[in-house]
Amino acid sequence: MSRRASLDRYKATLSGLARKDRLRTLGARSGLDFASNDYLGLAGSPRMAQAVSAALAAGTPVGATGSRLLRGNDPEHGALEAKAAEFFGAERALFFGSGYVANFAVLTTLPQKGDLIVLDELIHASAHEGARAGRAELVEAAHSDSEAVDDAIVAWRAMGGTGRPWIVVESLYSMDGDRAPLGELLAVADRHEAFLFVDEAHATGVHGPDGRGLAHDLEGRDNVVVLHTCGKALGASGALVTAPAVLCEYLVNRCRAFIYATAPSPLMAVAAATALDIVADEPERRERLASLVALAGKRAAALGLPASGSQILPIIVGDNASAMALAQKLQARGFDVRGIRPPTVPEGTARLRISLTLNVGEADVSALFDALAAEWERTR
Repeated sequence: MSRRASLDRYKATLSGLARKDRLRTLGARSGLDFASNDYLGLAGSPRMAQAVSAALAAGTPVGATGSRLLRGNDPEHGALEAKAAEFFGAERALFFGSGYVANFAVLTTLPQKGDLIVLDELIHASAHEGARAGRAELVEAAHSDSEAVDDAIVAWRAMGGTGRPWIVVESLYSMDGDRAPLGELLAVADRHEAFLFVDEAHATGVHGPDGRGLAHDLEGRDNVVVLHTCGKALGASGALVTAPAVLCEYLVNRCRAFIYATAPSPLMAVAAATALDIVADEPERRERLASLVALAGKRAAALGLPASGSQILPIIVGDNASAMALAQKLQARGFDVRGIRPPTVPEGTARLRISLTLNVGEADVSALFDALAAEWERTR
């Protein structure tokens, strides 16, 4: 086989994706922001920029220079973790480079051989990857169905399972904008002496008292682990795992994705810590976002479309080509709305994912739905 021929299989895969209208490309930012996860508009926060500038002036390095267990453990990392543990009400917090890495790290390290991981079928890809790469058995349960989770654990026990179950969910799902039944799932976890791992990626900063998330009343329990990403509503990057102190200590000692990774930039720790302060100090940001959510819900209902009740509003189109064509029409009108296709969402549910952020105002939301009303009729 020639060297050039060795690339043919990759070209064939890309051609196949193109035939299915699933080929992805990278595009520049353009138009009004209805696509990002910068829900509170903090990515461009002057207060965060000033905090980072002050840290640089005081000698904080740009790079961590090594793993946390070598020379990369900067004071800023510890300060963020202490602040986060207090803010979220947990015993301890641990800072990772991204939410994807944090999900992968937890699920490849904490569930042990002989344990069972029960994943919500619509949970983020990083949880699927971590669960598959780990040592525990894996089963998927129907979306937001606590009875299905219970049944999966009962069936596993009946087949001789003797370890600990791990129930793994998102509190607010990234593609549907709906909430997990956390109270019911905690009851299942308590009944089966299981752990509950909650990914708060899209709830942190936006929902719960002081923006502490939808799992705020579960934090601090000895069978609950929570992930808070810093790159969405908090406007920075990285992720925080909040958990009982012993589990964080176990991650420090046994988690390869933590031990062998260069630590996140200490400047990102400064930015994330400042974001937590802003979230606590400026509740009006959440109030303004709630107003946008309510307006979008009313406009969606007027089109006969269901409202999610959150800052994530999916418009289900169905087939891939139609979803992407509708997104392109809205983009041409000046609205940055993206089409989402399988495998990110189930087959036959290609959609627009409208994301509401403080980077737009009520007039922008109304203009988007005026455009959507016109283009939706043509699509239908």
